[in-house]
Amino acid sequence: MTDTLLAQLTMAPGVPGSGRLRYAAAMQLNRAGRLSPEALEVFRICSPRDGEDPMVLLNERGLAGDLPPPTAPSPEATFWALLDEVDLYLSGLACPGVGELRTGLARARSNPVRLSPPHANAVVTAQLELALAQVAQTHPALAAAIAAAAPLLQWITYDSYPPDQIGEDFRKGHAFASLVGQEAPVPAEDFDIGLFLIAPHVLYRDHNHAAPELYAPLTGPHGWRFGPGTPLVVKRAHEPVWNDPFAPHLTKVGPVPFLCIFGWTRDVMEPAAVLPADDWSRLEALRISPSGSIE
Repeated sequence: MTDTLLAQLTMAPGVPGSGRLRYAAAMQLNRAGRLSPEALEVFRICSPRDGEDPMVLLNERGLAGDLPPPTAPSPEATFWALLDEVDLYLSGLACPGVGELRTGLARARSNPVRLSPPHANAVVTAQLELALAQVAQTHPALAAAIAAAAPLLQWITYDSYPPDQIGEDFRKGHAFASLVGQEAPVPAEDFDIGLFLIAPHVLYRDHNHAAPELYAPLTGPHGWRFGPGTPLVVKRAHEPVWNDPFAPHLTKVGPVPFLCIFGWTRDVMEPAAVLPADDWSRLEALRISPSGSIE
């Protein structure tokens, strides 16, 4: 209840009826001993004027410090806030699989969240902040939600690929965290949605899997190809990629860490397989510039 009152107390000016809502919240906080009578008087004065920010008068009277300090959200609330932002982001994409993923997220709302004690991941420590700096330029709320929830998540560096096939750079340069799925904080059968992070310039070699898959890249530019020997295509941030079951695909990370929302809509327990190609050395040495040109 206190969190709701604080949200009402600090709601943005200009919303019809916001002045009275702020004053009503102020009265309840005053009765609870969390807001001084002097600060309450400011909210009463401002209550008929929805467009007026009470903070101006509070500062003029030296009462800004009388406001209750914000309370830290619970880990569960932080996690659900991230899922809300992920769902909002997906709602803006026109791509196969988006509807299925959003339906899966909606169903997950009825399931409990079970957050396990997290453990440090070197890739996340080194790369996530750099990736989020780019995301924040266009999607600040999503970037903030990922940053807040990241310490609560189980980031995994996948080790089921044969090391000699997938390459050392990828083996040590990536991490993912499931949000909703069979082994995720919110359980779901045969479904997986989460975050995927890869260090700059790393090559995620040609591979495929039974699961149909959506990549929603939040950073860019990065390179893609859809079969060994086919040309590399550079895509910018927020250009989604849909992979049908067993469709081959490769990702060459650009100068900014690759951060994406991923989603598998079925067959999530089937393993992925590396597809041999003879040009991995060339692609690993290749560089994609910030402008998207291949060097």
